[in-house]
Amino acid sequence: MVLRGNEWLAQTEEATLEPEIPICDSHHHFWEARPEPIDYQRYLLPELADDINSGHNVKSTVFIEARSSYRSDGPEEMRSVGEVEFVEALAVEGASGQHGPGRPAAAIIGRADLKLGQQVKPVLEALQAASPGRFRGIRHSVGWDPHPEVENREIERVLAHEEYKAGAKVLSDMGLCYETAMYFPQMTELAKFAKAVPDLTIVLNHLGGLMRTGPYGVQEDEVMAAWQSGVDAVAEVPNIVMKLGGVGMPRIGFDWHTCDKPVGSEEIAHGIAPFMNYCIEKFGPSRCMFESNFPVDKVSFSYNVMYNAFKRVSQGYSASERADMFHDTAVRVYRIN
Repeated sequence: MVLRGNEWLAQTEEATLEPEIPICDSHHHFWEARPEPIDYQRYLLPELADDINSGHNVKSTVFIEARSSYRSDGPEEMRSVGEVEFVEALAVEGASGQHGPGRPAAAIIGRADLKLGQQVKPVLEALQAASPGRFRGIRHSVGWDPHPEVENREIERVLAHEEYKAGAKVLSDMGLCYETAMYFPQMTELAKFAKAVPDLTIVLNHLGGLMRTGPYGVQEDEVMAAWQSGVDAVAEVPNIVMKLGGVGMPRIGFDWHTCDKPVGSEEIAHGIAPFMNYCIEKFGPSRCMFESNFPVDKVSFSYNVMYNAFKRVSQGYSASERADMFHDTAVRVYRIN
């Protein structure tokens, strides 16, 4: 599948809903190009600026590692420092105001392999040195699934390994946060892991790894029940925070990326409301944050339409609850001034 780009997205235009609401976009990426698994377009400051300045009141953003711009040599475990160095330079440029009033990459999440155990500390220190004022932690995606057609990102049950927990303890001791993406059947494993490192703030991406395609594209009721059970498990652990987003990814199962004309915010809101509302009900707004997941989710809808959909979904919540989900939770978790 190839991203069809801005001309396709421009077919569906909407007025911005409630443009006064402050937003911290808690999850986006930067990269020159990503040929696999999908041919995503370049996404750097100009492209991000076009999106965050398209109507909504985006005050700041959080960069999440994308395995891009790594160092080409040196110790393998240190190569991810190159990405943070690259994004730090973009953040400095963005803070100048030349790309608009928002602060791109006001917080930066890099990558380190917690399987290193206590030996992960020099990597974390190098990442911190690459961005002393913005580096806030690491994402280590642990997606593993027994079905051969699902792409695995890690070894099976890595969250139960003692060395992995030791690496997480180093992260916690340094006052950094842990971000992860996984597949929804793994949420019970994350709940056990979180209890073992209670002082570590854990940010769970993309509705806990909801997947309704491939082996999970049949028996909708069973998938929904299993996903809800996983959400229940992680929501009971107070050091876990949930990101509300990632809904434009094809694996979520809406097929919006296949439409001749991009969907509008009403249709998106109708589709995602059961999943969003279940997470909000279980976690509470103060432990939830909306995310764009751009440009990954850009295969399905534009930035302006996406945030319109989030606003439609959240209309039944109070002003303070919406402030948490759109801005305050992310600003608190990522310590954005």
